[in-house]
Amino acid sequence: MIAEELINYMIPPIKPGDEAHKAITWMEELRVNQLPVVDKGIFLGLIHEDTIYEDNRIDREVRDFDLIGSDCYVLGSQHFYDIIKTATNCSVQMVAVFDDDNTYLGVITVEDTITAFAQTAAVQSSGGIIVLSMAHNDYSLSEISRLVEGEGAKILSSSVANDTLDPTKFKLTLKINKVDLSHIIATLERFGYKIIARFQESEAISNEKERIDILLRYLDI
Repeated sequence: MIAEELINYMIPPIKPGDEAHKAITWMEELRVNQLPVVDKGIFLGLIHEDTIYEDNRIDREVRDFDLIGSDCYVLGSQHFYDIIKTATNCSVQMVAVFDDDNTYLGVITVEDTITAFAQTAAVQSSGGIIVLSMAHNDYSLSEISRLVEGEGAKILSSSVANDTLDPTKFKLTLKINKVDLSHIIATLERFGYKIIARFQESEAISNEKERIDILLRYLDI
């Protein structure tokens, strides 16, 4: 799924010449704390409700406030993983989407991206999750896949994150299409892999909160 398909057209851009009171009213109606500021197709950044409230002058124009996230954008053709990465790096709740000519197309919220991720086959399919810790030079997904498939299972998805406790290592998270992970874990440990966490599902995920928890584990947030 690409960014252009996830644009939230319910969130309109506000203009630099609009009053801050209008921005606050829209935020309350849309239940968001940020809005994109756009001038003639050019994305200027996001205005945050805290910035307006701290100034305590809602009669001022939007242009008079400091904006955030002016460089927080993705192209419409980028994968939705890039949206999460950009939002995390910029500490914002929504990311602007540009076309190939850098013209503003709309915004995507982090919530919309999480919902899209929760609908992917990797999340919807029942199974289990294994988290491994390893040195960078020990990483070989093909070798790990061979061991997993040797137990009659498949890797549905994988993600890599730096180990904050040990900069010489990283954490590999695997979603596997089997609920019972005991034989797979035993095989991996027999070949010297260190398992630091496991999450075994007893049934297919149906609750939205559980879907978000799975995403956060993948992203190591």
